[in-house]
Amino acid sequence: MERGSIPVSSLAGGVDLQATLESGQSYLWWREDGNDYGAGTHGDDGWYLTTTRATGEPAVVRVRQADGRLEWESTVDADPVLRERLGLADDLPAIRASAPDDDLVQDAYDEYWGMRIVRDPAFPTTVAFICSAQMRVSRIHGMQQSLREAFGTPVDFDGETYHAFPTPDQLAAATEEQLRDLKLGYRAPYVERTAEMVASGEADPDDARGLPYEDAREYLTRFVGVGEKVADCVSLFSLGYLEAVPLDTWIRTTIEEYYSDCDRGTYAETSRAIRDRLGGEYAGYTQTYIFHHRRTNS
Repeated sequence: MERGSIPVSSLAGGVDLQATLESGQSYLWWREDGNDYGAGTHGDDGWYLTTTRATGEPAVVRVRQADGRLEWESTVDADPVLRERLGLADDLPAIRASAPDDDLVQDAYDEYWGMRIVRDPAFPTTVAFICSAQMRVSRIHGMQQSLREAFGTPVDFDGETYHAFPTPDQLAAATEEQLRDLKLGYRAPYVERTAEMVASGEADPDDARGLPYEDAREYLTRFVGVGEKVADCVSLFSLGYLEAVPLDTWIRTTIEEYYSDCDRGTYAETSRAIRDRLGGEYAGYTQTYIFHHRRTNS
């Protein structure tokens, strides 16, 4: 077992681990105590777990925020994993400075200051957001846990057995019926076909990485069940396109109530307009703060 810690004071703008991992960005982490998505107290020191294949074989990473540090435990060196997956190199004060100086935005930043944009692995992120259509965040999270337990590789850690997120090969071998049994519903064939595409080499969401942003979003829509909104989620929460603004129900309502001049009728044009309004290069950050602020205070 390896252990380490990262001082919060060493991170530009600090970090709010709970907001980062429970704000609808990532469905690949879970709380050890089961108090995910509102069941716990904001700012507590609960442990979060995920799995990584950074060294080839799957390994569990456990992290919590306590006493001014991010404390971690793993069978691998989790420091670089956490710095990448949690966006710890992002300069939050500079990002906030690029955002509009209006009450909605500033209230959102004040309430969840330290929340960061994750960079989760591309295939699991794509699967998670295919499952996200018309679902509460807690249900989406539960689906990913069910996929892990049904098809993922077992990983022993600290006396317990966990499961890595299924590889494309493992998920492609699942039948639609098996996926429906996990309550994926009409999303089951989408997940099955997307896994087959990646497993066969037909396409891979990682291949969008490095393309111009709108080209990356267009590339991602080739996967079954991935429209423009889901493609924006993968772009933002996996591939590092911090300008991406997924136009989900909460953000569309925000546009209607606060930024009505940004509604241009089509997804592409509205996306460009709200992206410019929310700060351009870092618009996805501001969008995520607004999303979490409005969802949790609704």
